Amino acid sequence: MRWEGQKIRDDGGAESALLPLAGLVRTVRTPEFAGITFHEVTAKSVLNRVPPTSSMPFSWTINPFRGCSHACVYCFARKTHSYLNLDTGLDFDAQLVVKINAAEVLRRELARPSWSREHVALGTNTDPYQRAEGRYTLMPGIISALADSGTPFSILTKGTLLARDIPLLKAAAKSVGIGMGISLALVDPVLAEAIEPGTPTPRARLALISRLREAGLPCGVMAMPILPWLTDGDESLDRLFGELAAAGATGVTAGPLHLRPGSREWFLQWLAAHHPHLVPKYEALYRGGSYASKEYRDWLSGRIRIFRRKHGLAAGAGFFRNLSPGGGHEPVPLAPAAASRAVQTSLF
Repeated sequence: MRWEGQKIRDDGGAESALLPLAGLVRTVRTPEFAGITFHEVTAKSVLNRVPPTSSMPFSWTINPFRGCSHACVYCFARKTHSYLNLDTGLDFDAQLVVKINAAEVLRRELARPSWSREHVALGTNTDPYQRAEGRYTLMPGIISALADSGTPFSILTKGTLLARDIPLLKAAAKSVGIGMGISLALVDPVLAEAIEPGTPTPRARLALISRLREAGLPCGVMAMPILPWLTDGDESLDRLFGELAAAGATGVTAGPLHLRPGSREWFLQWLAAHHPHLVPKYEALYRGGSYASKEYRDWLSGRIRIFRRKHGLAAGAGFFRNLSPGGGHEPVPLAPAAASRAVQTSLF
């Protein structure tokens, strides 16, 4: 394990660096983030170009962090940690790379004459409002840089720390289009704690949706992943869409779990420990690869449509969008398959 032998001072400094990271400044551990190691880097660029062949309704992304302390067992982004020669399980949850100069670099990039103020999406890989944001406070500078340059943007998050920036987002919305999205597919607090152990509770995220709506901001929901045999029953779907509607969600995109390399192994390990009787069913359902069988996807889509209509929710979360200030345009709805591609378009 390449972390063995690392000497990290408890006062926040590091005596040596182990990761071959460009721009590595220091490696840090602090008591308030027990079990988490931060690798602070100075980035040369933070705007990531989405491939021109992509069908996504945005052209650029920003990811201030690599790795995520939300520790969602199913997270598709786990594979990215293998590029650092780290494992996609515990290391992804606890070895976090932080672009400490993100806002400063972004301002320089946005000031270029060539910048055409295309939509920028945040939260497409790892969560910009994970707990580390409370330590590094990167998002206010990023939001201000985007707004000051006249660049529309969207944010997808599970982090209730976003509430801190609601005043800043309200001010930004007066000059640029903003799309807000909350990721919430589990409303059972026991299951959520087991499979998303580092995230705010479902109740806290529902309250955040309401706060955003009360602030006059749109708030769609990415209700993914729906878990076969765990959260795909009628009672579970009815409860999920009912609570999202009650919270004021402006639209919902929902779809089944995807099991890509890196996350597949980690999720099946969790499933074997917590629901061993389901392992053969999952192996059969995902025999064809990362996606559930077409028959299952078609069946689930039908159930989702029923309960979405029942609770009066619009199809599509609509937070990946270009809006005029004040929300003059309708959101661009994404089908579940397109939404899934959206959150994996840019990795770094």
